Amino acid sequence: MKAIKGTKRGLFGLPITMIWGYLATMIFMVGDGLEHGWLSPYLIEQGFTVQQSATLFMAYGGVLAIASYFSGVLTEAWGARKVMVLGMIIWLIGHIAFIEALQSINYSVMLPTYALRGFGYPLFCYSFLVWVTYRSPGKVLATAIGVFWAAWIAGLYVIGSYFPAFMLPKIGHVGLLWSAVAWVLVGGLIGIYVVGRDTGAKKGNPKEKFKSLISGLTICYENPKVAIGGIVRTINTTGIGALPIFFPLYLSSEYGFSTEQWLQVWGTMWLANIVFDIVIPYVSDKWLGWRKTVMWIGSFGSGVMTLVLLYTPQVFGGNFWMMTLAGVFLGAALTGYVPITAIVTSLAPDKKGSAMAVVNFGAGLSYFIAPAIVGAFIGSIGVEGVMWVFAILYFISAFLMRFMKLPHEEKQKQKENAFIDKDQAS
Repeated sequence: MKAIKGTKRGLFGLPITMIWGYLATMIFMVGDGLEHGWLSPYLIEQGFTVQQSATLFMAYGGVLAIASYFSGVLTEAWGARKVMVLGMIIWLIGHIAFIEALQSINYSVMLPTYALRGFGYPLFCYSFLVWVTYRSPGKVLATAIGVFWAAWIAGLYVIGSYFPAFMLPKIGHVGLLWSAVAWVLVGGLIGIYVVGRDTGAKKGNPKEKFKSLISGLTICYENPKVAIGGIVRTINTTGIGALPIFFPLYLSSEYGFSTEQWLQVWGTMWLANIVFDIVIPYVSDKWLGWRKTVMWIGSFGSGVMTLVLLYTPQVFGGNFWMMTLAGVFLGAALTGYVPITAIVTSLAPDKKGSAMAVVNFGAGLSYFIAPAIVGAFIGSIGVEGVMWVFAILYFISAFLMRFMKLPHEEKQKQKENAFIDKDQAS
């Protein structure tokens, strides 16, 4: 796959075609995210336990992790369009079946059908992201990825939070779930049209394509830094992915926050994230550098702000605006993780799809680990203990970034060491 040449440029010098793809991603993710902020409290109202809710999200996250891994290598083997079509169809089947199971309060059917949805958005969105990484000029690669995540977050968390907050009183929970079908269909069809026949699939026999499927595993052995990048990407969304499972219940029971207020806090946090999702990668490309951005703004910053989010209601009580402000700072800190994709793919320039498979797997795996931590520890160490677990994970992420030096950083270090040795010898 090659960068798009000879096409009209739009925002930040990115091709107009790519920008339409970002719009498709945003619309698709609105449909996928309409229930994320309120499903857990709703299930509790229907008589389910926090552990059952966590198990539902854990099953979803496990399937999502598998789909996230295969999205990268399948895109190289089959092309983006085929994988995106497959993702949209699987999502629609799983979602419609889940709605029917939810209406009958049949947990044994809800579990596999909600998990099936986990195949959908990674195959659709992450395949498009692979397409973006191959077609973006190197000088704006982090920016191109940042805009993708801005679109992804705008759909999943911003519109996916404000739309339910506004529409819940009007069409109810089940009505919202049915509206998601329309969002996914519109976004899916636009995205498939944008990619068109320009899929970039590799030609080769079945044996070669099978090798591409396992290349995401072998590359971790060949290049350990790619594996470390996958771990960092997993930590990135582990803490934040767990919040909707238990934090709105905590705010409601302890400080009187309503579901609508929580959705507004959640949506505003991600609205701030979108603004910084464009600014921070640009600063990273131009001045700070990718690795330091992930280390200090993303990892260390997210750890600190997770604790700020925890202690804000303890200090200010049920103050909606202080809670919103804490959310805004956490949303800003999370944008520091955006360059991790650019770092990992730059470490394997000839195997970007395989490297992306590792990054995508980490993103998906976080949605399995997050509810697993909640289910395992919420009963023993409570909300405060669980939040500290996630904060510590972010600090571990900052430490791991010490080992993620890019080739030019390694060369610079070697030059500095050679200069010091020469100076000492003289």
